[in-house]
Amino acid sequence: MTTQDPEAPEGVDLDRPNAARIYDWFLGGDANWAIDRQFGEQAVKAFPMIKTVARVGRDFLGRGVRYLARNGIDQFLDLGSGVPTVGNVHEVATAVNPDARCVYVDNEPVAVAHSQILLEKEGVAGRHAVLHGDLRDPADIWKRALDTGVLDPNRPIGLIMVGVLYFLGPDEPVAQTIQQYLSLLPSGSYFLSSHLTSDGMQAMADAESRESIIKQYNQSSTPIHLRSRAEFTTFFDGLELVEPGIVYLPEWHPEEMESKATKKLANDPAFVGHICGLGRKP
Repeated sequence: MTTQDPEAPEGVDLDRPNAARIYDWFLGGDANWAIDRQFGEQAVKAFPMIKTVARVGRDFLGRGVRYLARNGIDQFLDLGSGVPTVGNVHEVATAVNPDARCVYVDNEPVAVAHSQILLEKEGVAGRHAVLHGDLRDPADIWKRALDTGVLDPNRPIGLIMVGVLYFLGPDEPVAQTIQQYLSLLPSGSYFLSSHLTSDGMQAMADAESRESIIKQYNQSSTPIHLRSRAEFTTFFDGLELVEPGIVYLPEWHPEEMESKATKKLANDPAFVGHICGLGRKP
């Protein structure tokens, strides 16, 4: 496919691979283009376990959403939601509570277009919504999310930023942006997030392979920026951390594990290189 591909949604950049579409390819989806698949194939050659790591990240999202739904959260704001694939937030949440609602937000046109198609195909476009927007603008995203009529700002909301914050650069005010969102949420809301970490990476046997993939991403339209556990922990300032706190993905509520991918790495949780956490707003 080319940059003139008539099937591509308006605004799609087909000159460079994109993280949302690459992730979709890792998970076995079809909302990707040749340039994304070429990137993915190179990444697999450099780090053969990368598809498993991607699946572990998706599994964490599912466990987090199920935990929230079982604890009374029935509305979600998923920022950087990506391309729809197995275990989307609204599907996981409504399996627990049929009345659950979700607003998806992404800045990748392919992700937004496919999300809208999925909601319309399932006949739930009125109960859930998708927005094309940048999470860097909390005021705009919050206003537009409420304008959909899907979310009630007077009741607790599950704010999700899973697998997206490492696409924000080191010079961007990530902590302040998160705090802006948290200030808008009502008491009893939750913040669910994950992040690639630099902690311990140099000690890993495959550190060179991982660094080569990061260099790959840095040549794409969505470069990656790793952060330490200490920095990631500051994103939860003012919140009550849910046990077990800030941990590697396979360590977060392992009793809820369902996929073979996550179970496979349960004995070596640091291997995934991702940390995560869930915090509740008092």
